[in-house]
Amino acid sequence: MLGYELELAVRSFRRNKALTLLMVLAVALGIGAAMTTLTVYTILAADPLPGRSQNVYIVHLDPQELVDYVPGEEPQDQLTRYDAEALLREHRADRQAMMTGGWVAIQPEHAQVAPFRAEARYTSGDFFAMFGTPFVSGSGWSAADDEARARVAVISQSLARKLFGGADAVGRTARIAGADFRIVGVMGPWRPVPHFYDLYYGKYADAENVFLPFSTSRDLKLERDGTLNCWGTQRSKDLTSLDASCVWIQYWVELGSAEKVAAYKRYLDDYSAAQKSAGRYERPPNTRLYSVMDYLRVQSVVPEDVRLQVWLAFGFLGVCLLNTVGLLLAKCLRRSPEIGVRRALGASRRRIFVQFLVEAGVIGLAGGALGLVVTLLGLWGVRHNGEAFAPIVSLDWTMLGTNFAIALLASLAAGLLPAWRACEVTPALQLKSQ
Repeated sequence: MLGYELELAVRSFRRNKALTLLMVLAVALGIGAAMTTLTVYTILAADPLPGRSQNVYIVHLDPQELVDYVPGEEPQDQLTRYDAEALLREHRADRQAMMTGGWVAIQPEHAQVAPFRAEARYTSGDFFAMFGTPFVSGSGWSAADDEARARVAVISQSLARKLFGGADAVGRTARIAGADFRIVGVMGPWRPVPHFYDLYYGKYADAENVFLPFSTSRDLKLERDGTLNCWGTQRSKDLTSLDASCVWIQYWVELGSAEKVAAYKRYLDDYSAAQKSAGRYERPPNTRLYSVMDYLRVQSVVPEDVRLQVWLAFGFLGVCLLNTVGLLLAKCLRRSPEIGVRRALGASRRRIFVQFLVEAGVIGLAGGALGLVVTLLGLWGVRHNGEAFAPIVSLDWTMLGTNFAIALLASLAAGLLPAWRACEVTPALQLKSQ
């Protein structure tokens, strides 16, 4: 029967080409606007660490002086070097990683390749296992390498190709920042969106190409990049030294259960209280332990104007659907004699209802196809608007399916009232009027 209903729908569209085109255009414009903004929002609000984010937390302490202190306010989301190294040394979490970003100069072994600079991440060995980074070959370094201040490195696959061509880079030596580093691992493609583990590096930045032990980076005084917030009178000229009152290090931990989260939070409170008793902290304990997604919400990573645009776009889709309802009702009114004849020949109300819903569904699918073109044009415009997230905006298979699902469901919803009105047509009145 569905084939027969589709055949009747096609005949109806041919008889009312202008009206059909208007309905398809209305659905297409609404779907295009809604899907463009929804695609952008979905990308920006996605979980950057799927399957792991619920167990990974960022640590916040409050080591600042009492000046401008407001009880209960959000503390600093970065740590001093002293605190980060103390937490790492005590190892109270399943895994933990301290880190900061930087830049390093790389001297290729081949003279035909000129020296260049690359983005770097100075971190500790648990970084790779905690964040589940993919490896093409090798692995990350160990905690023993951190303690030994070993000159080891993990590099990206693209950098490995640039330095060593197609050869396996693991075990080879790279000249980085004027020192020789042994390559222990080559990472595969990895770009968490957003760049959650260091938002100051760039919310939608690419992952770094070079990863080095934090301890080694300080021994070599490698160039760092990112925010550095200091207070009080600094006794050290080096604001990244162990005794400097400056926060500039991100500290992440992995905790596998709610009990471990609670225990680690108590540990942070006790640590802060001990630091206050020792005179390092002036403020009372004010710690936070945010999971990845909670941290992104606290930091308002998804711009509010993007959220607003989604609501406005779906409101526009609603207006388009109201216009479609009006056009379908007008079409139903014009077809009242035809409906009366079909009813008189034995068609049930159910068949008439289904017939009009099928027509609405076909209009929705056609509108979804045209709306897909509008969406692609909209996303092209987004990619050229200069926003930081513009390069990562694209339509994947999930959003492609969502495009047609929304178009179909929206058109079926718009067709309910016209379909109900159509099945309420009285055959006798229509036949008598004819």
